[in-house]
Amino acid sequence: MEKMTKSFIENYHADALSSFCNAKKLAERAIEQVSDEEFFATIDEEANSVALIVKHIAGNLRSRWSDFLTNDGEKADRNRDTEFELIEDTRASLMQFWEEGWQILFSAIEPLTEEDFSKTVTIRGEPHSIIEAINRQLTHYSYHVGQIVFLAKHFRSNEWKTLSIAKNRSAEFNQFVGSGKAGDKKGVEGGLDFSDRDGNP
Repeated sequence: MEKMTKSFIENYHADALSSFCNAKKLAERAIEQVSDEEFFATIDEEANSVALIVKHIAGNLRSRWSDFLTNDGEKADRNRDTEFELIEDTRASLMQFWEEGWQILFSAIEPLTEEDFSKTVTIRGEPHSIIEAINRQLTHYSYHVGQIVFLAKHFRSNEWKTLSIAKNRSAEFNQFVGSGKAGDKKGVEGGLDFSDRDGNP
């Protein structure tokens, strides 16, 4: 039983790190495709821009993962409301904030030990197991990454470069995976755009 528990924790730990990496990469590949004007554009009065979603995710990352095991995930110095306001923000400054936030996350999660997974952390005063805390944030970030991809695809329209399986090419993708070449770069080089396994097509 102990071996199964240890194996489960090791597998979960690795998969969580991979999933966070994939979410970050997916968002960044979408963001790379938009212009500066599109980065700050909104599609209606109530919508958030890519810039604001980036700022919110970065603020959340900093709050949730700084001193992850010892302090509440909602830090006293966080002002969540300002994450949805542009205050002398530039694309460069927001992307730097984004990168710093993700590095805080990876610095918190990568060194977690089997013993750490038996601990409890709090978020807004509510107790969470380590797995619950990780799942909570993975779900949250994936939700917002989906928004970023949607906006980027909307702005790029027919110039959009797909991040997963291109429309009407599922059979071709399945054949590509079946060939055992999904781990190399030949798909993209050959125009198939199938080597993005990190994008979870």
